[in-house]
Amino acid sequence: MTQRLIVIGGDAAGMAAASQARRRRGPDDLEIVTFERGHFTSYSACGIPYWISGVVPERDQLVARDPATFREKFHVDVRLRHEVTAIDLGRREVVARDLDRGGEVRERFDILMYATGAAPVQPDWALADVGGVFGVQTLDDGAALRDWLDADPQPRRAVVVGGGYIGVEMAEALIRRGLTVTLVEQAEQPMSTVDPDMAELATDAMRGLGVQVRTGLRVTGLAERDGRVSAVHTTEGPIPADLVVLGLGVRPNVELAEAAGLPIGPSGALRVDRRMRVPGVDGVWAAGDCVESLHRVSGMPVNIPLGTYANKQGRVAGINIGGGYATFPGVIGTAVTKVCDLEVGRTGLRERDAVAAGFEFVSVIAESTNRAGYFPGSRPMTVKLIAEKPSGRLLGAQIVGWSEAAKRIDALAVALWNKMTVDDMTALDLGYAPPFAPVWDPILIAARKAVDALAASGR
Repeated sequence: MTQRLIVIGGDAAGMAAASQARRRRGPDDLEIVTFERGHFTSYSACGIPYWISGVVPERDQLVARDPATFREKFHVDVRLRHEVTAIDLGRREVVARDLDRGGEVRERFDILMYATGAAPVQPDWALADVGGVFGVQTLDDGAALRDWLDADPQPRRAVVVGGGYIGVEMAEALIRRGLTVTLVEQAEQPMSTVDPDMAELATDAMRGLGVQVRTGLRVTGLAERDGRVSAVHTTEGPIPADLVVLGLGVRPNVELAEAAGLPIGPSGALRVDRRMRVPGVDGVWAAGDCVESLHRVSGMPVNIPLGTYANKQGRVAGINIGGGYATFPGVIGTAVTKVCDLEVGRTGLRERDAVAAGFEFVSVIAESTNRAGYFPGSRPMTVKLIAEKPSGRLLGAQIVGWSEAAKRIDALAVALWNKMTVDDMTALDLGYAPPFAPVWDPILIAARKAVDALAASGR
């Protein structure tokens, strides 16, 4: 008898699950229906700032698979502009609203895939009906922002509220579009995903790019003229703006799950097991930014919204839905970004995370260069390592530098994943040639410094 899989959410996790399930079960065995409230499926939200800036010329370059491909190749009934408003576990039904034509539909399911992603954090002042205020969570958001940038009168002054990945990347994108940009961050330093000493290097790079960085400042409201934003009000006075971009972070989109009685974990995200099943409910799976994962270093449940995790988790869920066996082993929070040509990478725990997890540790900062010092294009690189006392196990790492910095974090992520000590790392067999690294790679220099710090601490 044909079973029916309902997928809520048509981006990375949901469509990865749908395609993997289809590869293992044919249309006569498994019917798949996907509800997506936007206009697109399987796109790169991380690429939106680069489309806004013009580095990526066309919007559709960000789309990995369009709805037609899923319908024709994978026999998935993709229903765009349909927002699921309720899950009835007792009747095994979802209720969805047609956002374009109106009306509701009810669809039964045997298997449910919950992949609603994350919702942007929006303070009350951002909910005002004022033109020129944008999030950049979805490709629809990006399209609306592009339209505003290209319309008359064209905006000249932008305020980016929030200094996380999206805020920093959007500040650079708008600078490249020729706008005057102010980035407002309530904390004392943007880039909270790294420690303050490393974030300071990124802040200096933003200022060097022409971004006015205002920290320790809270936005309290908006001023408007003729229905368009004209300024943002802050705790230190107004900042003129023709455009406001919200980069205040995201939260797991679990309202439907909570209303249906699905279990929410301590991170505020939906609980799942290693196979991406929602515990205690038969036939319900979840993946992506809406779920929590095990942090492999701290051992704590965390919610880290990254596209890499969404794709992997969706694949695991789809394999299992399709009758195979797969598990998701956890996360360590590896991420990279850039400010102009300055690259920032991190993996594992920050100092405050290590404190919260109860570790005793040393942290060291090593200054080096990305290439041999005499080679043209040699630029500074800063590596920070955090190591457990007394074992020397690597707990976390951060890198800030110019070319070749960001991808070096991958070597550190592999070391962290495999529970290596900084002693082990001093002998890593890393590639060397003057165009790519000094004879002592920055990673090796930092590892040696961490070993010395552990010895000095009486490990």
